Parts: sequence; C-alpha cells; structure tokens
Amino acid sequence: MKYVFFGYVLLLLQSCNHSESYRFNIAEKDGISQASPVSVPLESLGNVDWATLGNMSLTYEGRKVPFQLDENGKSLWILHAPQNTAEYKLEKAEGDTADTTLIKVNKNNGNLQLLKGSVPLLTYRYGMTYPPEGVDSIFRKSGYLHPLLSPSGDTLSRIQPPDHYHHYGIWGPWTHTQIEGERVDFWNLVERQGTVLFKDFNDTYSGVVYGGFNARQEHINLKASEDNRIALNEDLDVKVWDLDRPDRYMVDYTSNFSSPLKNGILFEAYRYGGGLGMRFTERWHKDNCSVLTSEGNDRLTADGTNARWCMVTGESADGKGTNGVLFLSYPENRSHPEPMRIWPIDGNGGRGDMFFEFCPIRHEEWKIEPNTDYSLKYRMVVFDGELTAEEAESYWKSFAEMPRIVNN
Repeated sequence: MKYVFFGYVLLLLQSCNHSESYRFNIAEKDGISQASPVSVPLESLGNVDWATLGNMSLTYEGRKVPFQLDENGKSLWILHAPQNTAEYKLEKAEGDTADTTLIKVNKNNGNLQLLKGSVPLLTYRYGMTYPPEGVDSIFRKSGYLHPLLSPSGDTLSRIQPPDHYHHYGIWGPWTHTQIEGERVDFWNLVERQGTVLFKDFNDTYSGVVYGGFNARQEHINLKASEDNRIALNEDLDVKVWDLDRPDRYMVDYTSNFSSPLKNGILFEAYRYGGGLGMRFTERWHKDNCSVLTSEGNDRLTADGTNARWCMVTGESADGKGTNGVLFLSYPENRSHPEPMRIWPIDGNGGRGDMFFEFCPIRHEEWKIEPNTDYSLKYRMVVFDGELTAEEAESYWKSFAEMPRIVNN
C-alpha cells in the first residue's frame, strides 16, 4: 500500500520597510503520529534573496521553531509535529535570531563524535583501530560507527567480539563479490581478500536541527595490483536529528557508491553483505532481547524474511528498563521491502547474541556497472523505554515519503 502525504504552502509575500513574511502549512494524514524531519524547498517560498535568512525567524502559533538550511542551500529543514496543522511563519525578526547549535560535531584522536549539546550520541571511527594484542593485525579497521549510545547513555553497539573480530559496530562491507570472475570478500577480514577503510571527509556540519558528516570510504581489493585496488568508492552520509524529546533521537545512514573498475563488480547473492549491519552489545542475549518486524515476525522467524522496518529491543544496562533501535529501509532501496539477516536465537554456543542486517543481496545478486552511481538509504530511531509497532509504522511512513510542497 502506498501512503501519500499531502502538503501545501501558502505564500503571503508582503513588503513593509523592506521586510518579508512567508507563511506555509504542512498537512499530513494516513497514520503519521510522530514528529519527524521535513524539508521545505526554498524555491517554493518564492524568488527571494536568501542571504538574509540569518535575520529571519520561524514561528508556529507564536512559538519559535528551529530551522536549518541544508548543505546545498536549497531547503529549510524543520522538525514537524503532525498535530501542527496551522500555519508556520517565516519573517524578518529584530535583534539576534541565531539559535544555539544543538547537534554538534567533535573530532579528536581519530574519532568524530556527534553530540546533543554536551551529551554524546554516536561516534564515527576514522582512525585505525587495531585488534587486541596477540590477534592477527589483518583485523585492523577504520570507517565504522561505534559506540552507538541510547539517549540515556547505554552502549548499544560492539566491536571486535572474540567470536567475530571483524565485527565493527555499525558497518556494511560486501561479502561474496566477483571482480573479473575472481572472488573477493570485503567482510571476512581473515580471508585477506579485501577491506573497507576511511579515506577522507567530504563535509562535516553542526546545527539546531541536525548534525553529521559525509566520509569517503574505499573498498580495497587486497588481491589486486597497487594501481587497481579500489573496487568501490563510497560516500557515507550520516545525520543525527534532534526529536525534541529526551528518550529518542534519529540517525540517517546513506551509502552512495560507484565502481571505478572497467567491468564493475558483481555482488553475489549471500546472507551477509552491504546494506547496514549492526553487532549489538554483549549484554544482550536470547533471554533479554527481542525482535519485531513490520510483517509481524520475531526473533525466531525474522531471519531471511523481508521488511520495511525491524525493531530490536533489549534490557537496559541497569536492568530496570529497555532500550533499542528501530531500523527503517527506504522504498527506493534495492529489494525493498528489504531482506534481513538476524542471528538465530541459539547462536554463539546457545547464548543468542544479537546481530542485525538489512541485506539487499540476500536472495538476488546485484551487478554494479562501472562508473554508475548507486545508493542505499536507511534510518534508525534510537530509543529508551518502549516503542510500539504503531509508532514504528508511523516513523517508516514519514521516512518513506516527504510531504509534497505545492504553491497556491
């Protein structure tokens, strides 16, 4: 079923002492109950000199609403609550209109940390991480997210577990691939065939609505000659959104990639590879961790099935509550609703440790043509407490289709 958002913008452009006022409404329906990011294209607000944007204020029913200009300078981003059915007003304001940056970026010692105010939420490791002493150095790695923290500060991700030293928090190497008919594995580092490493930052940004980064990562074929080792160039874009509540925040994870190889690369169908994978905290096991998908499957039945969303919930560190991650797959992703890999409940010697992955090539191979752009887009809602199936569906609907902006 396709869910449609209805949006409209009413423009009332006024000239009074060289001041401008713009008014717009965003009307939504079809089960949207959660606040989520909304983009308002600047072109929908008329032909205006947006160099003056810093002197303008956005309000809703007299209350100031934080807004942020995107990196391309083409859209305003706000956090929109579905109950906001009256008009927003963007107008020239007297005095200081600057908002205090809320989602901040801090780079230090090989770590890029994203914080809400002074509270850390997640870290991107761009420096090299080496395995524990005595473990083969082939397991060294950069270019992954860890730790991912719950809003209350519980660590939800894990790296270098002794059962799988190649697991690194949140990451997405491709596993069974073919280059010129030869197998190359970028996931299982112990095979010494391939790896994925951080190259450089394309951009970093902080703001009152979101903050994040765009990083170049190289998928390296260790079996190839030095001048032909880059099999994929990936631009990983990660944004953290403030949801204006203490128990939840949102992360967008977008992988844009292409192959410079003359004949491209083939991703073979396999139960692991690409997409978005996460190894969860060692605290979680078969007795204190649950799974629910958009199709109603649980920890026992979800592996190998397809879903729009999957929610993983586990016991909090103090044992007094729960927290977790809701994973959302974008409708334009390959194989959406997307196949998943979820570890069996009796895995790892019966412990039932938790691993989740959206795996777009689980059931069907994917030929990556040379010098062609591809994209996979995901969203995560990180939460303390409980998140219902109805709320999960609402978050997916708001992710699946941005409100349509129409001039009147």
